Amino acid sequence: MEPVTERDLRASFVNCSRGEARRLALPRDFADLPWDDLDFLGWRDPRAPERAYLVADRGGRPTGIALRAASGASRGFTARSMCSLCLTTRTGGAVSLMTARRTGGAGRQGDSVGRYLCGDLDCSLYVRGRKQSVAGGELEETLSVEDKAARIRVNLDAFLDTVTR
Repeated sequence: MEPVTERDLRASFVNCSRGEARRLALPRDFADLPWDDLDFLGWRDPRAPERAYLVADRGGRPTGIALRAASGASRGFTARSMCSLCLTTRTGGAVSLMTARRTGGAGRQGDSVGRYLCGDLDCSLYVRGRKQSVAGGELEETLSVEDKAARIRVNLDAFLDTVTR
């Protein structure tokens, strides 16, 4: 992913108001992000952990969506869940249901789209081996890192298409 300025990041959001985008908390390490290792930028709001944000490069421009993580009891340490972007399986509640309000009239009427995602939105770092899941439970795959990254981008585009159509 190409580096994004704070101004461009805030202007990229398509499913929230400009005021909401202006007030959102940036990632703690925004100035030092490993852009070369990111297929998209995703983070949870440290002040409101049920809020999450995702920004991806689409057509040479950043596109951001605001997400809401489902609250509720943990499924327990032994339950496995799969992220719909990177297709990694995690245990211990490390995958969360996140919903995004749709754009346009559908979103104004309350329509939203949900997907199970890595709770910290660090899919890119997991598939590149830059970050290890604390919960464990990953299954071995024979795909190359490049193929896994391509899979993330295809799945992310499909999700963003659903949010923005």
